[in-house]
Amino acid sequence: MSAVLGRRRSDHGAGAVRNGGVSFWYASTALPGRRPPLQGDRTADVCIVGGGFTGLWTAYYLKRDRPDLDVAIVEREFAGYGASGRNGGWLSSSFNGSRAAMARRHGPEAVVALSRAMQETVDEVLSMCAAEGIEADQLKRGMLVVARNPAQQARLAAGLPEERRWLPDPEGDLVALDAAEVRGRVRVEGARGGAWTPHAARVQPAKLVQDLAAAVERLGVTIHEGTAATAAEPGVVRTERGTVRARHVLVCLEGFTAGLAGMRRTWLPLNSAMIATEPLDETAWAALGWDGAEVLGDGAHAYMYAQRTADGRIALGGRGVPYRFGSRTDRDGRTQDATIAQLVGILRDMFGAPVRDARIDHAWCGVLGVPRDWSPTVTHDATTGFGMAGGYVGNGVATTNLAGRTLRDLVLGQDTPRTRLPWVGKDARRWEPEPLRFVGSRLVYGLYRAADRREMESGRPESSRLARVAALIAGR
Repeated sequence: MSAVLGRRRSDHGAGAVRNGGVSFWYASTALPGRRPPLQGDRTADVCIVGGGFTGLWTAYYLKRDRPDLDVAIVEREFAGYGASGRNGGWLSSSFNGSRAAMARRHGPEAVVALSRAMQETVDEVLSMCAAEGIEADQLKRGMLVVARNPAQQARLAAGLPEERRWLPDPEGDLVALDAAEVRGRVRVEGARGGAWTPHAARVQPAKLVQDLAAAVERLGVTIHEGTAATAAEPGVVRTERGTVRARHVLVCLEGFTAGLAGMRRTWLPLNSAMIATEPLDETAWAALGWDGAEVLGDGAHAYMYAQRTADGRIALGGRGVPYRFGSRTDRDGRTQDATIAQLVGILRDMFGAPVRDARIDHAWCGVLGVPRDWSPTVTHDATTGFGMAGGYVGNGVATTNLAGRTLRDLVLGQDTPRTRLPWVGKDARRWEPEPLRFVGSRLVYGLYRAADRREMESGRPESSRLARVAALIAGR
């Protein structure tokens, strides 16, 4: 399989770009070998569908706290094949969903508690890495979001008070920066201001997910790889290689949930794509001034995300072609040439001369799970033992850990502060049938990009009206 995944390359005027191969992160570590698949029918106390971060964290905490439990994971490819091994490497306290809507339903204290739980989760993951001897290039230097035109700057300034409303330490958790302060961290072309939070770290996601899978195995969890689940229901997981019967069945597939029978409209598999440059030399890094290893985003509607990798590259991502008809997903991370060109354009535009001639070594894509209300959830029915977690909308590296610990509490029947968080037990309506969701998703991101173009050309905040229409269609 690795030979097939590694062959495809494209030319984008900056040398040959490796396209696909799951992700750059795996290109730097090598694809893992396969664990044995399920061998016919079996039973377990807990069967987890999906070997990404959510499923692995859930298994880790369940087995660590209850060694007597028989916990099994079924995974179509290999542990960490999906978004867990392809993402931007932001271990952050960011959380999708309307805080105001949560506050109306659960009270403002519950939303602040969720923010505090997410901040603590960043440190929990780092502590777990230290305890298990995991080296995933982790470095906690915070997250920086920059505004690059007057419209972005106005939107950022207007949004700061609302964001701070839900934070345990409003001033310390989210710091406003002027243009000079942004330049003191990273020299982004056209930066007019920004915001920084200390509650974020850089990680190499493939290293993290592979070492987590190894830690889960050491605890005695069985990971059945090469085992595609076709259906999951209370007490039963059906796969192409046999049936698993379990008291608790937990679906942790995120963007691949649509592959299960009856779940095609549960969460939308939204595509996100990335590129990685060659290692930049010291002159380029000195010109960029990016020596703090903050993870970096911008204030655009169709936003970008980036990190400075441990080996001195810029890894940068964005939405590209957001959705494929019929909730289809890629098989090896290969993305469209137009998407690569778009990301290269963002890279050159944001960082200017220091990256103008930098070679692009790798491009890839993956899918993330999007609920209809764009807000994640953890659910578990104590009577049937059936549960799900996901819908992180691209903020899953840390959120999966909190979800895993919450699922652990729910499976064990424990009433904890985590089980009382406002995302637990939340129901969301299903996505529209095709072709409505295909047309709608293309329209939404087309409007977002048009708004961004107008803002960069004119700087006028009123161009955000297009984005407001997009948000209304999307249901955000």
